[in-house]
Amino acid sequence: MLAPRPAALPTDKPSLYRELNLELGGLFAGERNAIANAANMSALLFERVPDLNWAGFYFLDPATGGLVVGPFQGRPACVRIAIGKGVCGTAMAERRPILVPDVNAFPGHIACDAASRSELVLPLVAADGILGVLDLDAPYPSRFDEDDRRGLEAAAALYVTASDLSGIPRI
Repeated sequence: MLAPRPAALPTDKPSLYRELNLELGGLFAGERNAIANAANMSALLFERVPDLNWAGFYFLDPATGGLVVGPFQGRPACVRIAIGKGVCGTAMAERRPILVPDVNAFPGHIACDAASRSELVLPLVAADGILGVLDLDAPYPSRFDEDDRRGLEAAAALYVTASDLSGIPRI
């Protein structure tokens, strides 16, 4: 069950992410379906994290060996991204979070939405491999910082722990 919406969002990021991760725990309680959890998580992130223009998932597609778009909130997205290409594909290949203050300065950036100016991508790491990424875009340069990375990395870990990932491929 979703926790009641706070009257006002916290102004400091660590508090914001503590509250957000408590709400995610409530959303995930009793639900193990990975797609349902990704859909609800995308919606919650898009609603609660200020200044986003896209929040969602890309999952490994075994048929192509690349990433395919999953549940998200925002404008229509690039459907497929090759491993090692763009910010999402690079985070997947390198198995590490990537925080990009200015997407125009990122070599090989894939512009799914020309309005995006900064990006944070977090790999979804399970015990037996990486299954995809959580991707957040913002219409402002330098929107994301280390507080965002830490808070959203914890959110991504909550998703992985709460979801039945048995049907989702990984590398």
